[in-house]
Amino acid sequence: MKTLPTPFPPEWTVREARDAYLAENGFTVEAYDEKWTGASFFGIPFKVPNTRRHRWAIMLHDLHHVATGYGTDLVGEGEISAWELRPGPVSLGLYVGGIVFLGTLAGAFVAPRRTLAAWRAARSIRTLHDQLPATADEGVYEALLGLTVAELRERLGVPRAGLAREPRRLHDYAPAA
Repeated sequence: MKTLPTPFPPEWTVREARDAYLAENGFTVEAYDEKWTGASFFGIPFKVPNTRRHRWAIMLHDLHHVATGYGTDLVGEGEISAWELRPGPVSLGLYVGGIVFLGTLAGAFVAPRRTLAAWRAARSIRTLHDQLPATADEGVYEALLGLTVAELRERLGVPRAGLAREPRRLHDYAPAA
């Protein structure tokens, strides 16, 4: 399994950290605009419809990975899902909320303590899903990319060093580190 150091440095811009996150996982900015997006569950790859709301949620979800430092393996996705679900699924919508709920359940199954810790860590946070409308324009996203990682963490109520205490583990299909 591929592992990387814990959270991105706070002095990096969000754009730098997002781009590093995408590269280490084999993702691209262009994929945000594809009709279908790749996913995997218990190592089984599949495609899901990339609706307008899903596209926006994935873009924000990726920034949540940057802020928290949680990985993209099944455990990391369980952690980030629990963290995103804690403030409430209403702002996520039924489709995206269902995906996040399933991610939380999977995390609880494979790593219950880490998933519960992520849930607890989200007590006093506000996710970007809660702060921004589901159809916000690109200017809002560009403004987020111009922040430092420390500023993004502050906006979300995440400690300056992030939340993850374990190295980031990458999903099974990530390119070799």
